[in-house]
Amino acid sequence: MMTVRSFHVTRSQWRDLAPAPKRGPLEGVRVLDLTRVLAGPYCTMMLGDLGADVVKIENPVGGDDTRAWGPPFANNKDSSDTEHGESAYFLCVNRNKKSVTVNMKSEGGRQLLHDLVKESDVLVENYLPGKLAKMGLGYEELSKINPKLIYASITGYGQTGPYANRPGYDVIIEAEAGLMHITGEPDGKPVKVGVAITDLTTGLYAHSSILAALVQRGVTDRGQHIDCSLIESQVASLANIASNFLIGGQEAKRMGTSHPSIVPYEVLPTRDSFVMLGAGNDGQFVKLCNRLGLDHLAEEPRYKSNKDRVQHRKELIDLLTQRLKEEDNSFWLEKLTGAGFPFAPISNIEETFDHPQIKARGLVHEVDHPRAGKIKMVGPPVKYSDAKTSIRMPPPLLGAHTSDVLENVLGYSKEKVDKLREEGAIGA
Repeated sequence: MMTVRSFHVTRSQWRDLAPAPKRGPLEGVRVLDLTRVLAGPYCTMMLGDLGADVVKIENPVGGDDTRAWGPPFANNKDSSDTEHGESAYFLCVNRNKKSVTVNMKSEGGRQLLHDLVKESDVLVENYLPGKLAKMGLGYEELSKINPKLIYASITGYGQTGPYANRPGYDVIIEAEAGLMHITGEPDGKPVKVGVAITDLTTGLYAHSSILAALVQRGVTDRGQHIDCSLIESQVASLANIASNFLIGGQEAKRMGTSHPSIVPYEVLPTRDSFVMLGAGNDGQFVKLCNRLGLDHLAEEPRYKSNKDRVQHRKELIDLLTQRLKEEDNSFWLEKLTGAGFPFAPISNIEETFDHPQIKARGLVHEVDHPRAGKIKMVGPPVKYSDAKTSIRMPPPLLGAHTSDVLENVLGYSKEKVDKLREEGAIGA
């Protein structure tokens, strides 16, 4: 197992180390990644972005399911390569990882994983509860091999309870855990969020839980089992909607882009498009009315306070809409700039990546991929003053690092690696 120096130094020692060249905060941490699809790979990619050495274990036949999810697929730089390229889906959450192909059903494959566990700090998996335990890869067995191992399980419903053995899917959890009920127009059917937000939220919860466990291990010198589920992550993310029900007994409903407790705070139509407007307090409402040329509305008793505006939502929104539809979007975007309240156009994806702030922050990175050539990726969104996040490695080809990891991390001889390959324990 690799020594995690940053979790075993005093505050004064850490300050002494600060002038050194910037490194990833998790440099020296090895993560064994047994996840597929989105929630797990998103979690482990973030750990990799922070400098962790992530070893992604994949099925020798096909690998991660998302390798086949397309189109779109990246173009192959070699014109003679006529197979479809790497899927955009797989590429988006698997950078900074090494791919090792292992047949976990084989004795040699399981022993190989046991050996990797001895050299790892963290293991992340997203199998149904109990499935890995049947193969000798559950927490109870692996913690005996490596008592310092942090073992994170990501499932649909958690390790216990009546639904524990059900598989978890983002869109199913969205439906089952309240999110779809509150998403969509008031008179429309329930709709899902445009991205797999429950998967992403769960990945974020798992990621932060692993970081906390690493810090705690620095105190206790012991690892632990982390039980992270899609359904609990989704319910926890209901935030004020959940609190409105638990505290006030208020059932939620679909409200489109509007806010249950703030008016105006929604997308409104202009003559040729839409604009998102918000007035989070009375002062902002006065400024909004001024820029719209509707100063008299700010003096109306019906709209004087936010409570009044919520009570008279429909008539106020009708008046604002009538005014906004008199001019094009470009007029309003210029008119509202610098007014002192939040607003924004509704950007498509091309416009999003053309946003001057996104460009200025350098969020999009160009990466050299061994099969696709130059590809663009959304990079790490957080910047550190005394550490560095980066894309050190492109998303890997299937099994690209099998021999390297087995020989250089586990110390296997080339002959032993070849024998495992012949036995079908690892990919060809």
